[in-house]
Amino acid sequence: MTAALPTWIICIAATAGVITRPFRWPEAIWAVAGAVLLVALGLLPIGSALGAISKGTDVYLFLTGMMLLSEAARAEGLFDWVAATAVNHARGSSIRLFMLVYGAGVVVTTFLSNDATAVVLTPAVYAAARKSGAEPLPLLFACALVANAASFVLPISNPANLVLYGGHMPPLKAWLGSFALPSLAAITVTFVALRLVERKRLVGPCAPAVERPVLGRGGWAALLGIVATALVLIAMSALDRPLGLPTCLAGAATALGVSIMARRSPAKLVGAISWGVLPLVAGLFVLVEALNRTGVVGWIAGALGRAARFGEPIAAAGAGTILAFGSNLINNLPASLIASTAIAQAHAPRLVVDGLLIGVDLGPNLSITGSLATILWLAAIRREGEDVSFLRFLKVGAATMPPALLAAIGARLLTS
Repeated sequence: MTAALPTWIICIAATAGVITRPFRWPEAIWAVAGAVLLVALGLLPIGSALGAISKGTDVYLFLTGMMLLSEAARAEGLFDWVAATAVNHARGSSIRLFMLVYGAGVVVTTFLSNDATAVVLTPAVYAAARKSGAEPLPLLFACALVANAASFVLPISNPANLVLYGGHMPPLKAWLGSFALPSLAAITVTFVALRLVERKRLVGPCAPAVERPVLGRGGWAALLGIVATALVLIAMSALDRPLGLPTCLAGAATALGVSIMARRSPAKLVGAISWGVLPLVAGLFVLVEALNRTGVVGWIAGALGRAARFGEPIAAAGAGTILAFGSNLINNLPASLIASTAIAQAHAPRLVVDGLLIGVDLGPNLSITGSLATILWLAAIRREGEDVSFLRFLKVGAATMPPALLAAIGARLLTS
């Protein structure tokens, strides 16, 4: 029997390390250290730890493909080209540029996932701010928040969707019937709230036009790879197939093709990627497995069953809200894994599951550690020389996430 108290202490300490980054050490160090300590103290058998790591295989492959796509596009100047295009269409208006960035985030998140918005779009947006002289933070926050707000438009819009439903997604028609209106509510309310929060930074003009660089063959190849990947993901989702391997293969093929065109070693491209996100995810999965062994999943399943007896709408709203805030404590991928197991044990009705999905997708907009996409976003802006503290993000998240969550869950209850 696993000792519950030491397990919880280690998991809480590791999560706190991920959130606060003591000594400015990367988030992955704290998650991995917590996982290693659990095994070393005998609180989690090594077999269980390895099994937990293997549960994230599809996620690791998915992220690898997205990071390869992003780095290939960055190396070939695709981001600079996209940035110049956005600035020129904004025609000197900071607010119009903000709207263009947010709209682009909706499209990328919908068809390529929220992680792609963090990894692929964020560098382009920073380049747009740099070229136009616009204040970068409102545009960067738009990337971070829309990545979660639009992450339940389609099943492929967030890897957490696959985890929560245990790999068995509802048919696309049924999905749209459930989430089209809640997605619209979440996207709209998040935009309005962020626009109000950042109104003082969105004043004054930006450059009306900048010179757009010529996009070479490698850049067009990277763009083609991104579009092809989006089509592959939609096809795999329609066939109810895992997304990780196709994404990884598409990213690898794009990176290799771009490197050959540029006559550059693929090793240089691979070496420029921030690979620390993979051990971070693996460590989080191990921490969750340890928590599972303390009986937390059984307790959650029982609570879901009791709540459902008071009525499905009440259970859906309550469970979704609790999971929305809870995802910020342990990250939404592990949270969705816990919720998925609890759903199976409790035989939760569809409306309650949908409420949980809205919570696990949208709730992470509260804090930096809420979702993997936001952690990837933070890594991307740090690479560009920007940084956002936990408290700075929390101030924005506290003003934008709760009203969007209320609107999305309310919209789902209306469609039931």
